[in-house]
Amino acid sequence: MPNITRGERMGGLLAYLQGPGRANEHTEPHLVAGDPAVMAWHDDAVLGRSTALAIAAELDHPRRLFGVEVAGGSVWHCSLSLRAEEGQLSDEKWAAIAHDLVDGMGFSDDTRYVAGPDGHGELVGRAGCRWVAVRHGVSTNGNDHVHIAVSLVREDGTKASVWNDRPRAQRVAGELERKHGLEVLESRAAGRGSRGVKPAEVATAARRGDVEAARPALARMVRGCATAAADEAEFVRRLRRGGLLVRPRYVAGRDDVVAGYSVALRLPANTVGQRPVWYGGGHLDRDLTLPRLRQGWPDTPTGAGDAVAEWNAGRRGARPVRPGRETVEPAPELWQQYGREVAALRERLRLVPVTDRATWAHVAHETAGAFAAWSVRVEPVPGPLAATADALARSAQLRAFETRTSDTGGAPVAAASSSVKGAALLLASIAHGGQGTVAQAVLLRQLANVAKAIHDVHQAAGEARRAGEIAAAVRTQLRLVEGSLPALVAAGHMQAGAGERAEHEAVRLARTGQVPVETAPVRAAGSPVPRSLRPGRVEHGTAARTTGDDVER
Repeated sequence: MPNITRGERMGGLLAYLQGPGRANEHTEPHLVAGDPAVMAWHDDAVLGRSTALAIAAELDHPRRLFGVEVAGGSVWHCSLSLRAEEGQLSDEKWAAIAHDLVDGMGFSDDTRYVAGPDGHGELVGRAGCRWVAVRHGVSTNGNDHVHIAVSLVREDGTKASVWNDRPRAQRVAGELERKHGLEVLESRAAGRGSRGVKPAEVATAARRGDVEAARPALARMVRGCATAAADEAEFVRRLRRGGLLVRPRYVAGRDDVVAGYSVALRLPANTVGQRPVWYGGGHLDRDLTLPRLRQGWPDTPTGAGDAVAEWNAGRRGARPVRPGRETVEPAPELWQQYGREVAALRERLRLVPVTDRATWAHVAHETAGAFAAWSVRVEPVPGPLAATADALARSAQLRAFETRTSDTGGAPVAAASSSVKGAALLLASIAHGGQGTVAQAVLLRQLANVAKAIHDVHQAAGEARRAGEIAAAVRTQLRLVEGSLPALVAAGHMQAGAGERAEHEAVRLARTGQVPVETAPVRAAGSPVPRSLRPGRVEHGTAARTTGDDVER
């Protein structure tokens, strides 16, 4: 897994790699590979500060000799890591991998002598960059890794190209996995990779006292708001109602056509000397760009006009132009309606082929959004609902061109938009009272059935790791949530009458399909349960009520 950064100070980078690290994880730092000019003078002895700075000076020598300035920084740094479960490689294996990466990125010396017809010849090709690969102890998460530092000024004073270097590094990494017998990263092979959290983002969150970095928190909030919204205007209002700052990006030369957006967490009122950090939709995740989100909303001239009005109001910090569904409590009967629709969706998905990536990604996006909406409303800190939402969201990450194809004519996509989006609307209302915990348990089971369908598709496609992540989320994370809700069998103890028949029907539907969630699981000891998820009396319009004793039975 390559992570690339750029900078100006080679000495600063080597001093950091030689030093103790952020959590004293740098043990026995040493060179495992490098270009001939460096390795002729240095071996694999443990680096000291003076040696590290001397190596940095040698790497930087061509840049200083020719007086070359490189826009964006002349230091190219790539940390190349394995999953913790893969264990550790030898220095010799890492050296071979480092050489192959440098070759694949075009930083190596490939000059050669070509003789002419008159007997004279010339050198052709590119001079090499100076580089080293430094290895030390595993990361705080247990990942074995190596750091590759490259000077982007070649031996002849020319600049190395770093255009499109991140996608190129991902492609080269995939080739290295196969060549060296390493585990092939499924998300890269399937094109489902999502953006990771950078160390600087983690440090910022720790400095502010946040339990989570801003990027994943914002992605979850945006995904939940988008899924619960019936149109773009409602999406903007839900973002603002959730406490986010919004900023539209207009088409060049226009102020009435929105092409994109960015969001930021609102800073506390007593914050001094800090500014909000803005993230565009595409920087949150591939499925959160405005064009992708618009695929789930109706496209009408009136809707477009309403959306622009709400975007403009959000940019100015003015009140919403026309408040809508986000301000009212959904009708109680909608819980059973959307429960039935989600159950019907699960049956329709049986007809969708595994190869229809666009439809399955859309279903994963909507289902992740439903869990995200629920998490945002009831989890003070990211919990099992957030973990489930994040696991499913990784199945929604497709390249832009893949989202334009569907083997099924779009019918299951439309079904997902109507049923799962309806479920998200209800789950987003729980903090305002909700319908009651029995209805939540039924809807949870139906959404878990859809998650199981997504799991089965990954398994059929040979993406075992992706399938395993979803299975773990459903079995482990959702077990905690279901343990805080009344078991579905408790509906059999409710009072007789129309309400009882309706609840029995809901329970029957909830049992449709096979889902890896036990009927009445036990919550892990010490796991906090949000107040709005704790079992108790069903309120707000249910025809039947249960007591605490009923729930225990």
